[in-house]
Amino acid sequence: MLLASGLAAGVAAFPANATSYTDTAVTASSVTDEALGVSALGASDASATTVGLTGTGVSSWSLESGPSGASLSGSVITCSDCTIADSATVVADAEDSNGNAEALVITVAIASAGSIQETSFTTDTVTALTATNNTDGTVTFSASSSKTSSITYTESNLPTGLSSSNPLTYSGGTAVPGTYSDVKATATDSDGAMLNGTFTLTVDGNAVTTTTGTYANYVNEFGNGFDSYRQHDYAGAIIVGWPATQDDPATHFIINAGTTSGAIQLEYAPNDNGTGLCVSDPGGGWGSDPLRDGLILANCNSGPFQQFIPESDGTLVNVKTGLTVNPDGKGAQLRGESSAVSWGGAVYTETDISSLPS
Repeated sequence: MLLASGLAAGVAAFPANATSYTDTAVTASSVTDEALGVSALGASDASATTVGLTGTGVSSWSLESGPSGASLSGSVITCSDCTIADSATVVADAEDSNGNAEALVITVAIASAGSIQETSFTTDTVTALTATNNTDGTVTFSASSSKTSSITYTESNLPTGLSSSNPLTYSGGTAVPGTYSDVKATATDSDGAMLNGTFTLTVDGNAVTTTTGTYANYVNEFGNGFDSYRQHDYAGAIIVGWPATQDDPATHFIINAGTTSGAIQLEYAPNDNGTGLCVSDPGGGWGSDPLRDGLILANCNSGPFQQFIPESDGTLVNVKTGLTVNPDGKGAQLRGESSAVSWGGAVYTETDISSLPS
């Protein structure tokens, strides 16, 4: 059945004229931490005035911090302009070929101008980079440092529309909903020790449609129009008959031109924001639908279940089922039936939202 195949398409089921998305949640798989590729770090006097750095698997050294005048060239620390001090601290980071790093924290003595000598050293490593999915649809990263509790987190290889943050949040995000593999998280402590990990990110969201359609509703002579029950904005939400007003976003829709000649498509658009969800008569193809031909929201697609033809008598007929949209009183689910109800509730007029009562 076309409706089912449209749902299986996932992101592709959004309407062709959707140009951006409003994200509603992000979730992450467990993080696969990279193995630190450096080991056996050490420091010793390379000469009477310099300190040399050693280690296995070191791709490059960088100077994270030290007294004013300290510098690093290759693996040798000099301190030509340093102020004389009995004790000072130099932190050098040893980076592996994948961008992970261990910090070497060196205590030095500066006995005279231009002199620097190692007195002791320790190492600092970041481990256990993890991701926690929060109930509000965000992801919080955490890790452990062997020397400090000050750790910052960044993410890279994110889908366009999401920005790096901790927690990683959908707020303001416009990423295309879907699943993204090989997203990278990085934890860096205040000494420059660094650990990378990869995870799979899932983005949930709705399409925000820019369209030339009309911001309107179909309203009968009793003032009842199409309404997404309790402002639900997910596939499977039922459509009921309810007083259509300017102030009730549940009664706000965009009337798009249908793909069948003369047909229209009703996209749910609370507060003028297209959701990528359209009114559908699934014709029994949706198991959770209370009625076989009860109207519900489904991911917008070009199938005939979502196409309705406004007839000359004001009724709306579904292209696929051939059934007329009928109400069953205020608050009841709209449904497709073989003929229009006799009391006039099935006669609808397209009405701009601005023309609805406030």
